[in-house]
Amino acid sequence: MSAPALPARRLARALQLSALLGLALAPLALAPAARAQRVVPRLQALCPLGYVDMLNGKCSTLGLMRYTVTPTNGKPCLEGWMNVGGGYCRKK
Repeated sequence: MSAPALPARRLARALQLSALLGLALAPLALAPAARAQRVVPRLQALCPLGYVDMLNGKCSTLGLMRYTVTPTNGKPCLEGWMNVGGGYCRKK
């Protein structure tokens, strides 16, 4: 009779752990797209101002600076942001 209870306990424990994991990862899903970055994907022919083309589809600050950048997606930069080329806006 105790054999069927063991899988039920494992299932309950697995559900508890998955719920805790979901709560722990929720802030990551709600985080804004813009954050300080040393390496960004190259979106256009040139890298954004302050970044160097690494010739592998990425642009890097070579570890010297971290800029908060976000893709423009073909739209003008928001207030408080400036266009730095390469398809990116940087926080002023």
